[in-house]
Amino acid sequence: MNRIALLSPLDGWLLPLAEVPDAVFAQGLAGDGVAIDPVAGTLHAPCAGDVLPLGSAAHAVSLRVAEGCDLLLHVGIDTVALGGAGFEALVRPGQHVAAGEALLRFDVQALAEAAPSAVTPLVLSGIGRFEPGPLHRAVQVGEALGELWLPDPAADAADVAAGPVRHGRFRVPFEHGLHARPAAQMVAALRGLAADVFLLANGRRADLRSTVALMALGLRCGDDVEVQARGAQAGEALRRLAALLSPPAETPRKTEAPASRTILPGEALTAVAAVPGKALGVAVPLLDDDTPLDAASRGADAERAALHEALATVLAHLRHHIKHADDERADGEQAGILAAHVELLQDPHLREQAQARIDAGASAASGWRAATRAACAELTALADPHLRARAADLRDLERQVLRVLAGEAIDAGPRLPERAIVLADELLPSDFLRLDASRLAGIAMARGGSTSHVAILAAARGIPTLVAAGPAVLDIAPGTPLILDGEAGTLHVDPPETQCRALDRALSEQAERERGERAAAHLPATTTDGIGVRVMANVGALREAEGARALGADGCGLLRSEFLYLDRRDAPDEALQAREYAAFASAFGELPLTVRTLDAGGDKPIPYLPLPREDNPALGLRGLRTGLRHPELLVAQLRALLRVGRPQQIRILLPMVNEPGELAKARAMLDACAYDLGLDRAPALGVMIETPASALLAAELLREADFLSIGSNDLAQYALAMDRGHPELAAHLDGLHPAVLRLIATTAQAAHAAQKKISLCGGLGADPLALPILLGLGVHELSVVPGAIPRIKAQVRRLAMRDCAGLAHCAIRLNSAAEVRALARRWQPAAAPAMQEVPG
Repeated sequence: MNRIALLSPLDGWLLPLAEVPDAVFAQGLAGDGVAIDPVAGTLHAPCAGDVLPLGSAAHAVSLRVAEGCDLLLHVGIDTVALGGAGFEALVRPGQHVAAGEALLRFDVQALAEAAPSAVTPLVLSGIGRFEPGPLHRAVQVGEALGELWLPDPAADAADVAAGPVRHGRFRVPFEHGLHARPAAQMVAALRGLAADVFLLANGRRADLRSTVALMALGLRCGDDVEVQARGAQAGEALRRLAALLSPPAETPRKTEAPASRTILPGEALTAVAAVPGKALGVAVPLLDDDTPLDAASRGADAERAALHEALATVLAHLRHHIKHADDERADGEQAGILAAHVELLQDPHLREQAQARIDAGASAASGWRAATRAACAELTALADPHLRARAADLRDLERQVLRVLAGEAIDAGPRLPERAIVLADELLPSDFLRLDASRLAGIAMARGGSTSHVAILAAARGIPTLVAAGPAVLDIAPGTPLILDGEAGTLHVDPPETQCRALDRALSEQAERERGERAAAHLPATTTDGIGVRVMANVGALREAEGARALGADGCGLLRSEFLYLDRRDAPDEALQAREYAAFASAFGELPLTVRTLDAGGDKPIPYLPLPREDNPALGLRGLRTGLRHPELLVAQLRALLRVGRPQQIRILLPMVNEPGELAKARAMLDACAYDLGLDRAPALGVMIETPASALLAAELLREADFLSIGSNDLAQYALAMDRGHPELAAHLDGLHPAVLRLIATTAQAAHAAQKKISLCGGLGADPLALPILLGLGVHELSVVPGAIPRIKAQVRRLAMRDCAGLAHCAIRLNSAAEVRALARRWQPAAAPAMQEVPG
């Protein structure tokens, strides 16, 4: 047995659990422990451990002391009803804390008045036992309370691993869901059994030895759950749980509508358009790849070696696609996605958890799967949607490593027919990269969001994609003819032959038109009434820059410099950055190169950049805010750009500027760098308009800024108060919303009044319906993904600026994005003057 000393987390009076005024704690249902009636309002760590997520439970903290052993510190009785009022967390989930470190702050007097009792239980959840010292005495923070005794995990694992595996399905019957009381009852019912028992729900997994883990699932009354039990008494464990839980619901949770239904010929399923375009092809359903496991261990040494080799293989695979410039899959946003996977794969905690399971008798495959799914469960329980979304990245890495362990080729994908339209519940990035792009016509997913990683990858290749199509998309039979409309957000199932022939002709004509557009891509984009429009490229890798130039880009309107900072253990130095920027400048010749300074923070974490945990990262330290907080990074980047020696070509763009004071600080830093390097001229300095505040202060910003660039994706997110990563809101987050258009109009008017350049570098610039409206609002410089440049230039040449102004005048007077899109679809340039009278 291993012993850990437990110290008092509070100043107060020490009590046995039996005297706690709550039966769950008093009867030991939640586990062994003690309680303290506090006299001071700061909760401290009783020992070292990792902070676990508890969903919205602001009144409690849980520490993972060892694998399978958690400590729950529950401040007060029935304090869940306070909804977090009066509590201030001092640590974040995943943080490792030392014994005595402050965890939580609260008002003792207010707690005593608002809750039935301020008595705070300290409870052991999981394996081990607590041996308390003397009770009924005053204690101070850091004073010894007793010892925590932990068994040897390898010894217990031998008994459990020898038994059979049993499965059961149940339904949560508790009126208020799986909270403390029912969770404690379930743990108590299984205590002492020779079985490892886990609860699985909503893609997450909890150990039934841990009250905390069960609570963290956040299950509600009526939710369906699966139970997995392994060991000599697995059957008895299921019988005991059956006495507490209900039989499964008659209709499986996955499909509240029938699990399978007949889809009528010609039926159109509605979805969210993630990547525009139309596709004609046949259905290719891809089922979830649940790789079978080799659960038998060949010995801990052999299994550790197998896991190490598999991890190394996947890591090399990811780095190959990031670093090889001739591999188009490594470009831009794709490199960032793969670099994030590299960081996750190297996470020491994840590897340690897998190896601990191997040491306890698991195979490499089952140890890795258990470790990744435990981490997924913890991420899914977090309030931050960006962190919850990283669970999909972990599932992706789980699959890749398991494929290698199973002896499969890591790049081997399914054989696709010509014009395949792939149907899936939710594709992961590695699934997408294994598909044969030459045969892939389109993608439709039952779940997912328009800003998901696969949507980004599909957009980079121009593959029309639908997301959030619902479970019916999974009922379409293989080989069924389909028409996917990435503009209207529809999937037509088994359409009439006449409709297929018409689209086939249209796609052929489109391909011919695109060939003509590419041939004319190097010509200027000038409207029919003689107004020039500059169409530039958004790039994130050198090969993208070279490709953009070949496609007729008038320069680079956005170089995402984050590629320099990813997949690294430390920040890139000034010399390395200068060489990289010089290479991009050469790729664009004499054309403008607009470099956005590091846009870190928020949903773009940098491994070596220490940033605090934030409840809402999108509203926290990101963009220029991060640069001003860590000026050494911003100064190194500014000096590197100055060292390129092309002040007339390079433009420096600052992200997430809200007010002139922030810009003034950055300007002072740039001037100081130029002076230090002996330069008498610095590149143009501009700001991104990404928030309503910056749009409304555009005139004031232009007193200091040399140019403005509108980031339409973030501007829409902040103006409409909708998270870009929220799949349920994806259909409503539209840059053509009149509120967003009015902010763009305000920004453009300020730029024209100041006689300074205004550009737009967000996704809205590549939207064919948005283009004439943006031109009419006064945005005459666009920066888009390279593949869209020939089409945008060709469209500009068919428009008259006076007609576009009339359309824009009508659009900003409407009430919704849907109305604006309907107007843009029926608008014809010749009809524009009459549309001045359209009521708003």
